[in-house]
Amino acid sequence: MSNDKDTFNVADLTSALNEDNRADLVNALKSKIQSLAGQHSDILESLSPNVRKRVEVLREIQGQHDELEAKFFEERAALEAKYQKLYQPLYTKRYEIVNGATEVEEGAVKETTPDGEEDQEKGVPAFWLTAMKNNEVLAEEISERDEGALKYLKDIKWSRIENPKGFKLEFFFDTNPYFINSVLTKTYHMIDEDEPILEKAIGTEIQWHPGKCLTQKILKKKPKKGSKNAKPITKTENCESFFNFFNPPQVPEDDEDIDEDAAEELQNQMEQDYDIGSTIRDKIIPHAVSWFTGEAIQGDEFGDLEDDEDDEDIEEDDDEEEEEDEDDDDDEDDEEESKTKKKSSAPKKSGRAQLGDGQQGERPPECKQQ
Repeated sequence: MSNDKDTFNVADLTSALNEDNRADLVNALKSKIQSLAGQHSDILESLSPNVRKRVEVLREIQGQHDELEAKFFEERAALEAKYQKLYQPLYTKRYEIVNGATEVEEGAVKETTPDGEEDQEKGVPAFWLTAMKNNEVLAEEISERDEGALKYLKDIKWSRIENPKGFKLEFFFDTNPYFINSVLTKTYHMIDEDEPILEKAIGTEIQWHPGKCLTQKILKKKPKKGSKNAKPITKTENCESFFNFFNPPQVPEDDEDIDEDAAEELQNQMEQDYDIGSTIRDKIIPHAVSWFTGEAIQGDEFGDLEDDEDDEDIEEDDDEEEEEDEDDDDDEDDEEESKTKKKSSAPKKSGRAQLGDGQQGERPPECKQQ
C-alpha cells in the first residue's frame, strides 16, 4: 500500500511501548483495527447480498466465540493465581529441606561416617545446579566455570507482573566468592500475555567480585621477543556462561540501526532467551525434585520420541505415496506398451489415423524435501 495513511506506523507503536503507556498502545491498536475494518468492508460490498448475510452471521458467531475466549483467559488467570498460593507452602518446605533449615526426622535414618561421627552435610548440596543440568535446554547454557557459582543457588521463584504484563524470575543465592548480589532477577515484559509476544527482557546487573566475572575471560599474551615492554599483554573477551542470561539481548530504539540479517539474529536470540526463562518457570520450579533425580528427563524424552514418531510417520506416508505413484506409473507404462504392440499388429483401417509409438509425458519434478 502506497498511501501513508494505510501504512502501519511502527515508530508510533515503539514509542508507546517505550513509554510504558498501555492506554496509548490500546488506542493506537484500536485506531488501526478501525482503519482495517474500513478497508475490509470493501470485501463485504463485493459479495452478493445472500453471501454477505451469511458472512455477517459468521461474524456474530465469531464475536460470541471471542467473548467466551476472553472469559476463559480471565478464569484461567484467576485459577492459576489460586493454585500459585496453594503451591507456596510446599515450595517453602522444599526450600527449608534443600537448604538444611529443617531436618527430616520422621522415617529417616541418621547416617554416620566410618569414624562413627554423624554426617554433618546439611540439606541437599547442588540441588538447583543438578536439576538445571538435567534439563537439555539449560544444560547447554551452563559451563564448567558456572557450576561453582550455581552451587550457591538456594531457591528459584517466579511471579506474574501486571503493569506491564509479564513474569519475573528470582534467583536467591547464598553468600559466595563470585558476586555480591543475593538475588538475581530476570523480568519478561509481554505485549500479549495470552499469546506470548515478547516486548523486552530485563536482567539484574551482576556485581562481580574482582577477578571472578564468569561472563568474561582474561587472555594473557607474552610480549614479542625484543619488545621493550616485558609485561604480558592482557585482553578481555566475552565468553559463554549461564549468567549471560541476566544480560538479555536488547532491541534498538531506532529500526534503521539494524539490517535484516542482524534483525533475524536478534529475533533468534530473543526466542532462545524466552525459551530458557519459560523452561525455568514451567518445568524447573514446579518439578525441581524430579529434575534433580533425573525422573523428569525420561518424561521429556518420551515427549521427544512421540514427536519423532509423528515425523517418521509423516515421512513413511510420503515414501509410501511416492512408491504408489511409481507403481502406478509402471502400470501405465506396461499398459501403454501392450496397447502399442496390439495396434502395431492390427490391420490398418482406412480413414483413421494410426498412432505410432506414443511418447510418455514427462513426470513433473519432485519437490525437494527440506
